[in-house]
Amino acid sequence: MNPSGPPPPPDPSAARRASLADRTGYDEAFLGPVVPLPLPARDSVETVILPYTHFTVVFRPDRRFAVSTAVCIEGRELREDVPRHDVWRFDPRLPAEQQAGDEIYRNNSLDRGHLVRRLDPVWGPSALAVRADADTFHFTNAAPQADVFNQGRQLWQGLENYLLDHAADHDRKLTVLSGPVLHDSDPPYRGIQVPMRFWKVAAFVQDGVLAAAAYVLDQSPDLSRDAERALAGAATGAPPPLGPFRTYQVPVSDVAEITELEFGPLPDVDVMPPTRGPEERWRRLESYADIVLHP
Repeated sequence: MNPSGPPPPPDPSAARRASLADRTGYDEAFLGPVVPLPLPARDSVETVILPYTHFTVVFRPDRRFAVSTAVCIEGRELREDVPRHDVWRFDPRLPAEQQAGDEIYRNNSLDRGHLVRRLDPVWGPSALAVRADADTFHFTNAAPQADVFNQGRQLWQGLENYLLDHAADHDRKLTVLSGPVLHDSDPPYRGIQVPMRFWKVAAFVQDGVLAAAAYVLDQSPDLSRDAERALAGAATGAPPPLGPFRTYQVPVSDVAEITELEFGPLPDVDVMPPTRGPEERWRRLESYADIVLHP
């Protein structure tokens, strides 16, 4: 007997889930020495691991953001000719309501800040590079950042290029781990909490051994200057007043402490010399010349 009525329409979400089914994600052994995916140190923190092309997102549904990301960068095969399309989409492997979508960024001064930088996984054969580019435009790979452009932001966005140039004599390979610092005190806005800090840890092989360097981007407001504006924003539903970007080189162990993530061997191979005084541990970067890459 033939079933009555027309067949149900195809489920586009199912098709899109299937389209991501072959993603293998971040390769922990990409450099040779194993650099593990950064995972929460506490078992009570629920995460979902989402592999994409050449990178992986560790997602926290309760915060609607990634807690960490990890990408493999093959500097000699980067494809800067892949056009940017800027079409952001939900990852169909998660319910849309668990992701921070366009409603967070509409009619305000917030940018969708890539956690895995768009060009970092865009390498290899053309079709693979195009797919990697598109994969970076999932909302799971974004977090709100101030839309101002200043020297601190320019430094932050160019760190991978600088480090790849440094690694020119070491196969131009990097693994970059990054994410927002998700703190309970982050200010609420439109159903999310806006992260005030972002972190990045780069791992590479230097003189035949594994090495690492860590950085923090701070977009906290100057409360002495912006307190009145912050109070007004809380009353009107405006986003929190984000300050100009300040970029620091910091100990890997400090990133592990403020994020409560596990970084495997990387704290022990940090290129930044240890210091005792807290005021000396975070090195404010004004230019690439300030970056420490040798113990």
